[in-house]
Amino acid sequence: MLIIPSIGSSSSCPGTCQATPKPPKPDGRASRHRTLTARQGIEIGRDVLASWLGTAAAEIRPVVARLREILLGSARLFADETTILSAKSRVAVTSVEGIMSLRSEPIGEIPIETVRIAQAAFPRGTVVTRLRDEFHDLYRNEDFRDFYPRKGQPALAPWRLALVTVLQFLENLSDRQTAEAVRARIDWKYALGLELTDPGFHFSVLTEFRARLVAGKAEHLLLDRMLERFKARGLVRARGKQRTDSTHVLAAVHDLHLLELVAETLRATLDDLAAVAPDWLRGIAQPIWLKRYARRIEDYHLPKSQERREALAREIGADGFLLLDALNAPGASTAAREAPMVGTLQNVWRVHYARDDGKPRLRAGTELPPVGERVQSPHDTDAHYSMKRQIAWLGYKVHVTETCDEDMAHVITHVATCPAMRPDMASTAAIQHQLARKDLLPAEHFVDSGYVDAGLLVSSWRDHAISLEGPVRGVSTSQSRSGRGYEQKDFAIDWEQEHVTCPQGKTSAIWRMALDEDGSPRVQAVFSQHDCKPCAARAFCAPGKGARRFIYFHPRSEYEALHAARARMNDPAWQERYHIRAGVEGTISQGVRAFAMRRSRYIGLAKTGLQQICVAAGMNVLRVVNWLDGRPRAKTRVTRFASLAQAA
Repeated sequence: MLIIPSIGSSSSCPGTCQATPKPPKPDGRASRHRTLTARQGIEIGRDVLASWLGTAAAEIRPVVARLREILLGSARLFADETTILSAKSRVAVTSVEGIMSLRSEPIGEIPIETVRIAQAAFPRGTVVTRLRDEFHDLYRNEDFRDFYPRKGQPALAPWRLALVTVLQFLENLSDRQTAEAVRARIDWKYALGLELTDPGFHFSVLTEFRARLVAGKAEHLLLDRMLERFKARGLVRARGKQRTDSTHVLAAVHDLHLLELVAETLRATLDDLAAVAPDWLRGIAQPIWLKRYARRIEDYHLPKSQERREALAREIGADGFLLLDALNAPGASTAAREAPMVGTLQNVWRVHYARDDGKPRLRAGTELPPVGERVQSPHDTDAHYSMKRQIAWLGYKVHVTETCDEDMAHVITHVATCPAMRPDMASTAAIQHQLARKDLLPAEHFVDSGYVDAGLLVSSWRDHAISLEGPVRGVSTSQSRSGRGYEQKDFAIDWEQEHVTCPQGKTSAIWRMALDEDGSPRVQAVFSQHDCKPCAARAFCAPGKGARRFIYFHPRSEYEALHAARARMNDPAWQERYHIRAGVEGTISQGVRAFAMRRSRYIGLAKTGLQQICVAAGMNVLRVVNWLDGRPRAKTRVTRFASLAQAA
């Protein structure tokens, strides 16, 4: 209690002032609240305090219940018990939170206030709002039913997450920027059917949604469902014209030279083992390892002289073999053996190191497999080195197929991401198979020479009734290179009698089936030495002394298809029709310049493939909206100087 001196007392006269008695010292917990209130001049009894507490509890109970409801429905707090793969991590992180389930709910109408504000802000609409106007149900919850359990806390609507993912790649946004766009942009709220006050979601929800698609091997789902809706609207059709081309994709990792590769592989393995089996690793680790592998390996910190670099490579090899031997020992930790980086370490050491009398050495170049088959970085073992003409890169290759009918929108129908060193020809049949699965096979498939060979010309027509339109590569022989002599086209083949007639009128002595280097069947026709040796034209046919002419060619169906394809290459009408293939170069240019198609955001082939599919879906959105709005397609740009020649 505050004590006030009496009126007659004076603080300036110590002789007449009486000392103010101190309040008694509180004794026990029960008197604490009385002491605190007494200092403020307040007297509160126990019954009053109890009444206040009861009223407060009654008032706060609904607030607590509402908070609990919000937390239980949070997609971030209660993720599914599936393996969530981080975009930048090698290690899979398993969520132990609650299981998310899918609730079958129809796509509702856009809130009235959201419609009013969006129309006022964007009278002509945007690409995003026009997409919602034209395709109310581009994606549905039922499309993703297989990726959610039947029981558990309700998840965010998958159709919204799918649409957000497409819009993210349409505008080339990061996950954080995408979550901010959902929270802040009016046109996005319009497309998603959200209230203007909706706070959105945590950006990590997008990572988890992509992980569901990758884990379910459903990377093509976003593009396939979009194509189904487009087909229903008549925007894409089968048995038209389509074209395909490929481009390189750079991996999201550095290209390491040999010393960096082996050192960083061992460091990354030790780093993973320290997380899963620290006690076991502590027992086998050497003192020098902490100094040598404590931080990421970079060329800047490595020795400069060649002798010291070679010595360090041998020491790293010995450290790696010591670790591998310990992992293979009977008492090794099971968790350590199952660490993902252990397999990478074994692969890199198997390729680059050998042990002679127990001493490690780097393998010579002749002992190594082709560079395209080696691991180039321990952080992305799917990324490989490749080279096409003058371009060399580390990463992947993406094939893009699109429609190219003049009276239709140009829509991307298929995207395939594959290892960088795989030739284009190895993907032609798979692309056509996927188009058949979508019921979008073309009648004419325009490609460059890298996608065409004799077998594909036959199988495309036989299996899918597709005319594979593209130039074929010539056959390189000594006669064709020198420009003189008899080539294969100068020989006449009699398929019924099974013999070949040379330009001098001699027939082959042997007709037999053989196998090419890749195991493909070939026909081999061999002429007799009695005919070739005395022939006056032998210098133009078989110049070797005592040699006789051998002819190798495809089986009849493939030979005739190849012969017809070579003949049409000189036809001006076909050359004019083939100009349509060049348009796919513009599609790839658009993907590279506006959608970052050439740089992978993620680690691994599966995630990079999903990125390319999302890019294709975003490009389709832009193209279809422009087509429906009547915007003409852009023409090929011509420089001002070149336009002078056209005008003349």
